[in-house]
Amino acid sequence: MCAVIASLAFLRAGLKAQTQRTRPQNNTDSSGTEDNDAPQALSRKSALEENEKDIKKKIGKLFQLASELKDEAEKTDSAKVLSVAMVRKAEEIEKLAKEIKSRAKG
Repeated sequence: MCAVIASLAFLRAGLKAQTQRTRPQNNTDSSGTEDNDAPQALSRKSALEENEKDIKKKIGKLFQLASELKDEAEKTDSAKVLSVAMVRKAEEIEKLAKEIKSRAKG
């Protein structure tokens, strides 16, 4: 469970870093005039915003799955029995975490 929480914290930090790193800068040349990349910048900005929304949605789902796994683990005596459902949920969490990591990297 600590690994899941650490993963969530890592992904959240990565999302913050991506947002800060990819914010559009004011494009000016040496004469002080702006480049004509406004439509391209708006398109890129909207794509980044959509990516951020998707990542936040997936992080919410990841948190929900991790909470469900924690609850199930508390109910089950895993020293005697390891539930197939718990293994599947852990695999689903791992897959979702990898997707989030991939999207956060860009």
